[in-house]
Amino acid sequence: MNFRIYFFFIILLIVCACNNEDEDTKPQSDSINKIMPLGASRVEGARPLYESFRYELWKDLKENNWTFDFIGTQSDDASYPAFDGEDFDIDHEGRGGWTSEQILGGLEDWLNQTGSPDIVLFSSPGGNDILENMDYNQAVQNINSIVDIIQSNNSNVTIIIEQPAQGHSDIMTPDFINTFNQLKEDVATIAATKSTSTSQVIAVDMYTGFNDNYLADEVHYNQQGAEFIAERYYQVLENILE
Repeated sequence: MNFRIYFFFIILLIVCACNNEDEDTKPQSDSINKIMPLGASRVEGARPLYESFRYELWKDLKENNWTFDFIGTQSDDASYPAFDGEDFDIDHEGRGGWTSEQILGGLEDWLNQTGSPDIVLFSSPGGNDILENMDYNQAVQNINSIVDIIQSNNSNVTIIIEQPAQGHSDIMTPDFINTFNQLKEDVATIAATKSTSTSQVIAVDMYTGFNDNYLADEVHYNQQGAEFIAERYYQVLENILE
């Protein structure tokens, strides 16, 4: 199968998993440690086809008695077991198949609806841009602009930005590997240059130790993968949560 057509087929699957926008605006959270998971299908999830890291991270935070609230205009309608007598916090800002340009275009409106997050988990930035063979330099520019908007909304925000986990080895061509390696470097640069005295931007390595056994398909997490990503986030969060 032609490589470009193959990736187009993957994108169609991702887009089809996208949920509709919520019709009703949610009340803004007054919790400390308001956490916004931001990104595309790796944030959104699509049980039972593949997992988001959010549920595993939520359990990690609850188990260690942190006070927090996941925020976002989107809601997860999948079924999750209660943990320690509590129901999963389903709020998030993930949309399957969305590119950095689409996230950039919607972000200010989402922030107006949710109120300012204290922490943003920026998942797999530019991942769908790479899958769709879009202009890489434009994707990096969009990622920078996304960080700018978040910091303009809250000058004290902490942004944890992924150096993303790779896709399945079946799709990791030499060109694709080179692009992902470049993205790792560029995310580290963005974190270093965008951090201010009041707003940390922290790059988190999601690729070291990640392998095919953590994937449900070409790009999405299975249960093990979700646990792996959640643990990497938790290792950062436990040092910055109030």
